[in-house]
Amino acid sequence: MRDRRKMFQLLWAGLTGFFNELMPSMMKEHGEMMPAFDISEADDHFVVKADLPGIDPKNLDISLTGNVLTIRGEKKEEREEKNERYYTLERQFGSFTRSFMLPADVKEDGIEASYKGGVLRVNIPKSERAKQKKIPVKMN
Repeated sequence: MRDRRKMFQLLWAGLTGFFNELMPSMMKEHGEMMPAFDISEADDHFVVKADLPGIDPKNLDISLTGNVLTIRGEKKEEREEKNERYYTLERQFGSFTRSFMLPADVKEDGIEASYKGGVLRVNIPKSERAKQKKIPVKMN
């Protein structure tokens, strides 16, 4: 039983490594990352969050053109082992560029970006005319 389990583990590791190396994801090119982003809206600003573990903040470039936010970054591969064989390679390395059209006018001044615990957070204030205005109803 123990030998069968070991044989299955080796077979599975070999198949996983084979598919990871020879059949890259349809969502990305070789050497291109596809990090996940969330965009949320509050009354007076937008929040963009991205999981970017292992990326040096110096390798991030954030720009705004009109209502289009563009985030570029790169995570360099860290392989230093010379005599190791890999059975699974799932960690992402490479570069990415993502652009998002924000649904309302934003202020260029006051944009803040922070990076903590592998998560990028960008706060983008809305312009005055994009903020929702409450209209009181008068009683006659």
